[in-house]
Amino acid sequence: MEPLKVILRSVRDAKRPTILTFIFILGEVFLEVLIPFITSDLVNYIEDGEPLGKVVRVGLIMVAAAIFSLVCGAAAGYYSAHASAGLARNLRKDIFGRVQSFSFSNIDKFSTASLVTRMTTDVTSVQTAYMMSIRIAVRAPVMLVFAVIMAFIKGGALATTFVVVIPVLVFGLIMIARFAMPAFRAVFKKYDKLNESVEEDVRAMRVVKGFAREGYETDKFSVASEDIKKDFTKAERIVAVNAPLMQLCIYFNMLFIMYVGSKLIITNQGSTINVGEMTAMITYGVQILMSLMMISIIYVMLTMSFEAMKRIAEVLVEEPAIVDPEEPVMEVKDGSVEFTDVSFRYTADANLPALSDIDLKIESGMTVGILGGTGSSKSTLVQLISRLYDVSEGSVKVGGVDVRDYDIKTLRDAVSVVLQKNVIFSGTIKENLRWGNKDATDEEIKEACRLAQADEFIMSFEDGYDTKIEQGGTNVSGGQKQRLCIARALLKKPKVLILDDSTSAVDTATDAKIRKGFKEYIPDTTKIIIAQRVASVMDADMIVMMEGGKILASGTHDELLKTCDVYKETYEQQTRKGGDES
Repeated sequence: MEPLKVILRSVRDAKRPTILTFIFILGEVFLEVLIPFITSDLVNYIEDGEPLGKVVRVGLIMVAAAIFSLVCGAAAGYYSAHASAGLARNLRKDIFGRVQSFSFSNIDKFSTASLVTRMTTDVTSVQTAYMMSIRIAVRAPVMLVFAVIMAFIKGGALATTFVVVIPVLVFGLIMIARFAMPAFRAVFKKYDKLNESVEEDVRAMRVVKGFAREGYETDKFSVASEDIKKDFTKAERIVAVNAPLMQLCIYFNMLFIMYVGSKLIITNQGSTINVGEMTAMITYGVQILMSLMMISIIYVMLTMSFEAMKRIAEVLVEEPAIVDPEEPVMEVKDGSVEFTDVSFRYTADANLPALSDIDLKIESGMTVGILGGTGSSKSTLVQLISRLYDVSEGSVKVGGVDVRDYDIKTLRDAVSVVLQKNVIFSGTIKENLRWGNKDATDEEIKEACRLAQADEFIMSFEDGYDTKIEQGGTNVSGGQKQRLCIARALLKKPKVLILDDSTSAVDTATDAKIRKGFKEYIPDTTKIIIAQRVASVMDADMIVMMEGGKILASGTHDELLKTCDVYKETYEQQTRKGGDES
């Protein structure tokens, strides 16, 4: 029941409409069960030739009961909709808030498609189940109990027909649910794969079209969709047996009551049971059987939604791997960075460490270049500085303080990172840039863009800094996107600026201008540049050469040419191919 407890924590402000739903449901059920009771008296009065005034009076009571029942039902529907929508809103908010608190290691546990599915499809499933639970799951059992009691009051021994019909129907519904549930459970696991396929295809649309693989992707999606359809069809076929089974029980009950009741009325001349009581028995029989059918539907629905609850609860109970210390340091003194005996594994059970035996000291204001082949863990190294991951062993210090002792927001405001994947949000260029500093003036924005060599191309747009950026930055080039991300990072006025291969899409001349701007305008900021081109870092105060998650060598350009064969070979290959030295 733990997933259910987790979900119910998000009810919060939906408690009041939930309670009101219960109250109105009880009122509606009571009145619905009372109406057949009144109806039987009305039939008997008419049969006995009672005065018209008495018949009209009973009829008006019945009409009033029906109207109040309708009002209670409408109110229950209104408040149940508010309660379920409120729960769904709170769940989405809680999931999104929890995801925002996750570190990279937490997010690595869930795929993007899975998180989107949990926040949309799964939440919708839980919302529907909650609305049905507070209405039908309350209404059906109460109606069943009330109707059985009233049936025995009105029909006496004739009500024993339900002792036969109810067990048959209950057994049938349980068997239907038992066979249908495995298929419903399988569907949820396949939804993630389907959504992942769609997301991957949309993101990689240019690649798909470039390789003319539209047909292949369409076939792949069709197979996944067909697989889900088969599971749903199988489950729905089983659940569809509900209807004929219900009809069989209802008609058997009606025929039995009418046959036996009519015989008793004729033979005993109404002394055992009269016409009005028999009419009430038929109505109560329908109410009892319909209540059982509703309970079966709720059972199926809750079993389906329980899988969604589990998936949502997995996100909500996931504890962030990186949290603030009890007494965090609230100020970063300078931009010095120091790695001491650092080792790092992405997961505790990883066979090999991503980083090992890292010792590196960077003075504040230095420009440091990091080179290495693919998979040498260059990006992993710098992600430890802003505490996107925590070290497995050793320590990383910024400003002379272990990063684990800082307030996370304080540390990340002082360490500005431009990651490999440049992300631009929908909105104007100015709005995107102010992610770096929401209070930045127009002049500060332009200055940051001039340093990042972005001002010229921005001003070439008709609307300048008010130019609308499409979702994902699809209306700007890769190089323009990189420069906008660099400008955004500069607006934070960081003590440490990390560029993770962030100038790979710009030409060497622009790259050189960016580095020159850094050197002249932010001399006190520590600059750490991950690059593929030696020319991008050859004038750095220190160059770190990495291989296999370890530091192979470090020093200036001239020193490494003399002491590191790998660096020398890389430099010579690049200068021969592209003339980068010039």
